[in-house]
Amino acid sequence: MTPEIPGSASGAEGEARPGDPCTIVVFGAAGDLTKRKLIPALYNLRMHGLLPRDFAIVGVARKDLSHNAFREAQSKDIRQFATTKVDDGIWSDFNQRLYYASGEFTDANTYKKLAALLSEAEAKHGTKGNVLFYLSTPPTFFEEIVKQLGAAGLVKEDGGRWRRVIIEKPFGRDLDSARVLNKAIRGVLDESQIYRIDHYLGKETVQNILVLRFANGILEPVWNRRYVDHVQILVAESIGVEGRGNYYDQAGILRDMIQNHMFQLLTLVAMEPPISFSADDVRNEKVKVLNAIHPMKPEEVLTSTVRGQYGPGPGGALAYRGEVNVSPTSNTETYAALKLFVENWRWADVPFYLRSGKRLLKRSTEIIIQFRRAPLLLFRDTMTGAIEPNRLILHIQPDEGITLEIKAKIPGPTVRMKSVKLDFSYKDFGETAPATGYETLLYDCMVGDMGLFHRADMVEAAWSIASPILDVWKSLPARDWPNYVSGSWGPASADQLMEKDGRKWFSP
Repeated sequence: MTPEIPGSASGAEGEARPGDPCTIVVFGAAGDLTKRKLIPALYNLRMHGLLPRDFAIVGVARKDLSHNAFREAQSKDIRQFATTKVDDGIWSDFNQRLYYASGEFTDANTYKKLAALLSEAEAKHGTKGNVLFYLSTPPTFFEEIVKQLGAAGLVKEDGGRWRRVIIEKPFGRDLDSARVLNKAIRGVLDESQIYRIDHYLGKETVQNILVLRFANGILEPVWNRRYVDHVQILVAESIGVEGRGNYYDQAGILRDMIQNHMFQLLTLVAMEPPISFSADDVRNEKVKVLNAIHPMKPEEVLTSTVRGQYGPGPGGALAYRGEVNVSPTSNTETYAALKLFVENWRWADVPFYLRSGKRLLKRSTEIIIQFRRAPLLLFRDTMTGAIEPNRLILHIQPDEGITLEIKAKIPGPTVRMKSVKLDFSYKDFGETAPATGYETLLYDCMVGDMGLFHRADMVEAAWSIASPILDVWKSLPARDWPNYVSGSWGPASADQLMEKDGRKWFSP
């Protein structure tokens, strides 16, 4: 029998079953995430038979709208943001299951209106009282909404019905605030009801890391300090802050990207084999990795991290400090590179290099496993120069796939070698329907699979690594910013971080 992996729920014949009947409530439904990602993702699930037949969707926001006005707005937006052609018949049924409740998130009357809509949806659409609450709001509202839901009795589970809450990032600003938020939310909800979402974990190649590692016997023997020289994780964006200056100037790349997305990629690369693919068994191994990364001392922050901020670039690209809603003296980092060590038996002395930035040369997310070089003695009397190490490259975006770089002899009478790429692309599986990246995560929540969601201890462990870095950066404002040109690969000091170890960044 084929084991299930996180992100799947198999029926009797191995086919994924539809999600449980439910009402999906989106707080912040007037925002971009709803029209650009959530509604298109739910529509895609409906197209693939994974959305339950008995469902309803309720949008909640401060904007004053009627049910019909909300439906009309979504009908217009789905034509713009859908990842596939919209079927008018399917959308007509989908659209009639959309409802809207206006009100302040801090007002108890908003939740009374919501309770009435949930009862109406249960009676009309057969949702069986199951409700998925999606908090697509600024993080300042997370605690308040959960408390209001609790006070209104909307998260109580009885009679076999479930109530689940998806919370968007960022989950806290540092370790202390994350602990406070966890305590407040868990005062209302059981941990089994809390789904801390990370949309990066919905990508195919990210999920495939576990299959690649644990379903292929040829990799496990070399996936350790004896054979791996180092690991690189890259998340590069070619765009700037795109009008999100208010948010980004309070966050920065370490909070926005590295503390959550990239640390989770690291755990998937470094974790030990779980005893099963059940959610908690996988998450137990992931949190062990985070706990094995010891927080940096202030002097280590200075030698093992690099931060940067983009300046102007070709084509009239603005400097970060010239962006809308960004302080002209901002000390917020738009680039960061870290050297971390997972201090356990498997990975002792193997550095993990993480780098991420805005306005870099190209958009790319990759994980590079660089193996140790082969001994050179065999080839010392040949025309072959230095032998480049083998690399296993996991391409996560924009084109998902896997590349293994090996050495092969060039045909001819002398020994000359060339790097050869053994490539696999997800396109090799045939044409697949474009997706938003939220389909798997929304589906998993509807079937109760928590494997791809953060647990409280994982969030706090990640902040334990990030907070000491942020503290040092805050106490020592950068003096040379901007320190990299828009459209480059980042500041020169990031190259020096690698060069002093005798290594270099692998650039796509």
